[in-house]
Amino acid sequence: MKVSYKKLFKLMIDREIKKGELAKMASLSSNSISKLAKDENVSLDVLIRVCTALNVDFGDIMELVPDDK
Repeated sequence: MKVSYKKLFKLMIDREIKKGELAKMASLSSNSISKLAKDENVSLDVLIRVCTALNVDFGDIMELVPDDK
C-alpha cells in the first residue's frame, strides 16, 4: 500500500488554494509541498499542519491505495 494525496489537491482546487498559499498557511517548506505532490512520504507533523490549516481530518487529504504491480 502507498499513500495518495489526491484528496488534498482536489480540496485545494475546490477552495481555490494554490500550493504557495498552502505552504504559507501551514508553515511548510517547498520540499514538503513537492513531496505531497509526488505522493511521497512526509512526516506526521507536516500532515498535522496541513489538516490544521485547512480545518480537516487526515482522511480528507489522503488515502491508502494498492501498490502498482
